[in-house]
Amino acid sequence: MSKVILKAEALDGYLTDTDRENLGQMEALYRQVLLCFNTLSTSRGQKEQQREEERLIKLYNEMGTVMQNICKQEPALNVYSFQTPQENHAEASRLIAKLRDLRTEHQEFVYYTQRAYEMLFKLAFGGIADTNKNYFFIRTPVTMPVQNYAVHKITNIDERIENTVMCVMLRGALLPALIMSKEIQEYSSHGYVTPFALFRINRHDERHEEDMEYILDLDRSYFDLALLHDKDLIFADPMNATGGSLVTVIKHLQSKGIKPRSIQFFNIIAALKGALRTIRALDNCAVFTLWMDPVINEYAYIMPGLGDAGDRINGSDSKDYPRNIIQLIADYGSTITQLYRAQVRKIEETVLNPARKAEPATEDLR
Repeated sequence: MSKVILKAEALDGYLTDTDRENLGQMEALYRQVLLCFNTLSTSRGQKEQQREEERLIKLYNEMGTVMQNICKQEPALNVYSFQTPQENHAEASRLIAKLRDLRTEHQEFVYYTQRAYEMLFKLAFGGIADTNKNYFFIRTPVTMPVQNYAVHKITNIDERIENTVMCVMLRGALLPALIMSKEIQEYSSHGYVTPFALFRINRHDERHEEDMEYILDLDRSYFDLALLHDKDLIFADPMNATGGSLVTVIKHLQSKGIKPRSIQFFNIIAALKGALRTIRALDNCAVFTLWMDPVINEYAYIMPGLGDAGDRINGSDSKDYPRNIIQLIADYGSTITQLYRAQVRKIEETVLNPARKAEPATEDLR
C-alpha cells in the first residue's frame, strides 16, 4: 500500500508555549467538570444534583469565556457563537444539543448536519459587503397570460467561490462536502459546481492521542494534483479533534509542489487543541466551526463531543468490508442523491476516471 504517515509528535511541535498554557488551563477546568459528571450520575438526592448542575453551568460559562478570549487573539479561528449576533446563539446551541443527544437518530442527525453547514457557509461568506449584486432571471410555472419571470438579486461572491475545490478526507466528511459544494453552486451566478478531491485517511484508534498515527492511503484516494495548485481548498469535516487528518493531506500536497491559494476547514464541532494545531501547522488556513469544545481525551476523542459523527451520518461499516465512496453515496438513497445530483456526478467522474487516480508515493511526515 502506498501511504503517507503523520505522527502525533509532529503535530504537537507546531503548538506555542502560550498554546500549551491555554490548553493546560482548559484541561484543569474540564477535570472539575468530570467530577460534576460523576456526582450527577451517582447522586440520588435532588439538592445535591441541583448544586452540581449549578456548578456545571458555572464551569461551562468559565470555559466558554476562556475559549472566546483565546479565539479573539487568533483571526484564523472563526467560531459561530463568538462572531455572530447574540440573537443567533440560541439557534446554534439548540442545533448542537440535538446533534449531541443520544436520542437523535440517523435521519434527524442528517437533517441537523445539513442545517449546520448552511449556517457555516453564511459565517464564512455572508459577511461580504453587499455592494456588488448578481441578478437571476427565473422562469416560473405561471404562463397566463404570458410566461412569467422573476428577478432575484444576491451578493456577488463569485470571485471567492469559483476557485474552490471540495476536498473529502473521511467517511463522515462526504455529506458535509456535498452540502458545502451545493451552497457554492447556489450562490454562484454561473452555477459553479466544485471539482472534488477524495482522500482516504485512517488513524490508529487503539493508540493514545500522544502516539497517534494518521495514515493517508494513496491507493484508495482520488485526486488530480493539477486541479489543486493555486486553488481555494475547502475541507468539511464534522469533527476536528486533533487536526491530524487535514495536516497530513496538506503536507503531502505541499511535498508534491502544490501551493493552495487558501485552505478553509469547516467543522460542526472543533476541539480547541485541534483548531490551534491546524492554524499553527498550515499557512493561509482558516477554521470555521459552529461550536468549540474544550478538550480531547487520551484516545483523541472530543469531550463532551457527540460520538462518531461518521457512523451517525452514514451508519457503521463492516470491519472486513468497508464501503467505498460510491457505495456510501448509494446508501444515502434517492432523496440525497437527487438533491446533490451535480455533486454526485462530479464525484463519480473523479473516482471512475483513471487519470485522476492519486499518484502513488510513500512518505513518513515527521
